[in-house]
Amino acid sequence: MTALTLKARLEAMTPAEFSEAMEGIAVKKQNVLVGSWYSRARASQVVPPGDWHTWLVMAGRGFGKTRTGAEWVQRAARNGGARIAIVGTTLHEARAVMVEGESGLLRVRADWRPEFEPSLRRLSWPTGAQGFLYSADDPDALRGAQHSHAWGDEIAKWPRGLDVWMNLRMGLRLGSAPRAVLTTTPRPVPLVRRLLEEAMAGHALIVTRGRTAENAANLPPAFLAAVTEAYGGTRLGRQELDGEMIEEVEGALWSRALIERCRVPVTGAHDEGFARVVIGVDPPAGHGAGSVCGIVAAGLRADGTIVVIEDASVEGLSPEGWARAVSDAAARHGADRVIAEVNNGGDMVARVLAAVDEALPVKSVRATRGKAIRAEPVAAQYEAGRVHHAGAFPALEDELCGLIAGGGYEGPGRSPDRADALVWAVWALMGKSARPGVRVV
Repeated sequence: MTALTLKARLEAMTPAEFSEAMEGIAVKKQNVLVGSWYSRARASQVVPPGDWHTWLVMAGRGFGKTRTGAEWVQRAARNGGARIAIVGTTLHEARAVMVEGESGLLRVRADWRPEFEPSLRRLSWPTGAQGFLYSADDPDALRGAQHSHAWGDEIAKWPRGLDVWMNLRMGLRLGSAPRAVLTTTPRPVPLVRRLLEEAMAGHALIVTRGRTAENAANLPPAFLAAVTEAYGGTRLGRQELDGEMIEEVEGALWSRALIERCRVPVTGAHDEGFARVVIGVDPPAGHGAGSVCGIVAAGLRADGTIVVIEDASVEGLSPEGWARAVSDAAARHGADRVIAEVNNGGDMVARVLAAVDEALPVKSVRATRGKAIRAEPVAAQYEAGRVHHAGAFPALEDELCGLIAGGGYEGPGRSPDRADALVWAVWALMGKSARPGVRVV
């Protein structure tokens, strides 16, 4: 008996048999069947499996978001009945980036290129599939229009994002499984927040996050090195390169903008030398996963300004381990004093530090007010331009931006241990009249 070809065998299967046969095949291998780009794309660019309605690709610049969206549209266009909405921030951006750009629809597949009619804002594929360009400037243009697929690019820039998305989503009602792909660099705007909330609530929305560095093989090394050196760890870099969505907490003592104003380059920060260097320490209440020992080094310049020079905090170490980290930080910076809070550990803190390094110049302090209250005078020094950060300290800065005026904490982790260590270090270098309530023991 003549063996059936693979094509004939697939055509002979019932839908249930076909689904069962494909179930064991890796998603990426399935994607190879519909185009060679998927065979070399990174896993984060491959169409995710499952019964989803919206795929949000939120990543840094240069990650390959536009290519990911364009390839997905090309894949959808193999269905002759596909009607695809292509939505840019403006019509100009939709055409210049999504259609005619280096990674746009006219460039990604030489063998599968649609015909573009600019005057009609329409793309037509050989299968009969059609794509239509829309601008986020005009949400009402999407009213009444029906589509089976949609690609929205840089949605965090859409001026009326929620209105655009509502109209676009209402029109996704053609075909058996209408879907949308949304690509963007993250910003804390209402539309992005809404989508992330829906994803957390378990709606049919998948989020893919990514960093610029993941696409290093396709980016000029000089570009990647330059932007990393200039922006790495800063708010802008975390947003534009690492794909993080950086939120502001209402009522916080520190804002991201304030910290950026206080940032100075690492190179040259030590050139003048420091009149004094202090290590602030906030010991953990216990040890193991999640227990952070805040260790922050700061130096006092001759002009009276203070420079935060290192966040040497450690997590999950034994008392001997974090005490060793304190000793090492003091040695690196030639510290004149180690200011250690003893509220949680009492005399044990001083004993542990002395056991590791008996010459360590430790001063024990006991807080008489809450962390956020103690931090207020320090935040005022930032506002006055008297404290600077030599480089970027993302984990520390996240905690600072979670301390609420009047008391309270809404930042990452259970407690702002890094921020508290900074407060002790800066406190020791401030004038006495500005110091928070403490008692030296």
